[in-house]
Amino acid sequence: MRATRRALVAGAALLLACAGAMAQPADKYPDKPVRLVVPFPPGGPTDVFARVLSVGLAEQLGQQILIENKGGAGGNVGTELVARSKSDGYTLLFGTAATHGINISLYKTLPYDPLKDFELVALTGLVPMVLLVPPDQPHTVKELVAKLKAEPGKWSYASSGNGTTNHLAGELFKTRALVDVVHVPYRGSGPALQDLIAGRVAFMFDSFGTSLEQIKAGKLYAVAIMADKRSQVRPDVPTTAEAGLADFVGGTWNVVAAPAGTPKEIVERLNVAVNKALKDPTVAERLRQLGIEAVVDSTPATTHAFVEAEIIKWREVVKLAGAKVD
Repeated sequence: MRATRRALVAGAALLLACAGAMAQPADKYPDKPVRLVVPFPPGGPTDVFARVLSVGLAEQLGQQILIENKGGAGGNVGTELVARSKSDGYTLLFGTAATHGINISLYKTLPYDPLKDFELVALTGLVPMVLLVPPDQPHTVKELVAKLKAEPGKWSYASSGNGTTNHLAGELFKTRALVDVVHVPYRGSGPALQDLIAGRVAFMFDSFGTSLEQIKAGKLYAVAIMADKRSQVRPDVPTTAEAGLADFVGGTWNVVAAPAGTPKEIVERLNVAVNKALKDPTVAERLRQLGIEAVVDSTPATTHAFVEAEIIKWREVVKLAGAKVD
């Protein structure tokens, strides 16, 4: 009887010790630098956003945030790396509309599931697309559509690559405006914008983050923004609805995500830290200058719901465009 009692006491003590060991990492998190993987090359809009956020996030967590660029396969290389990483909160992903909203419909096989393989920590920012033309092209949607319809098949539009958000925005524009134009994919927004400035293509959809300087310099003209409301950065640019294209809203966005199985306490700690970082006046102003609408009140639940809805939306657009990547 005593032996049984001793065994029960010892077993209870062992369970308590195990529970304490399991809770300890979350209680002390983080006690070393955190790696934030950006699944695209340095210098792009996702990388710039991540680096701006990392400053505020490091202050909130009290640890250094190490940015690691792992580009390739439309963001799939870096995203898979995080999905297969240890679920301890020390390897995070700065996901995008491509990695978590589009690629699951675009690729025949995807090495990760954007919902099942991740704990979606926080939605960080929204970046609506803007319809851009060279200064000598029509400055209204109506005039641009009229020109494209007058010469079907003659004109082309640029994108930063096959299956990207600006490619799919262009395809959606084709179907909504009923115009016959040719898609020309480039290796990134930079080369595409240069050919747009040179007049080699008729138009392009891109974010303010990568095109704002060219707009300010008069090298490009912003015709309309794909949003429900005008941008604080360029309030003079009408929305697509105001320009005559109803139900034509979309753009890029970013989320902080952790590998599936990351303890709930760590996910919640990160969510609070991300939201506080985005509220920092210096971070907020820098994002505003980049044309990014910061989201400062997301939760893991609302972020999951947002991503789930985006997957459904982009699935329809990909189907409409007939876009596929092997």
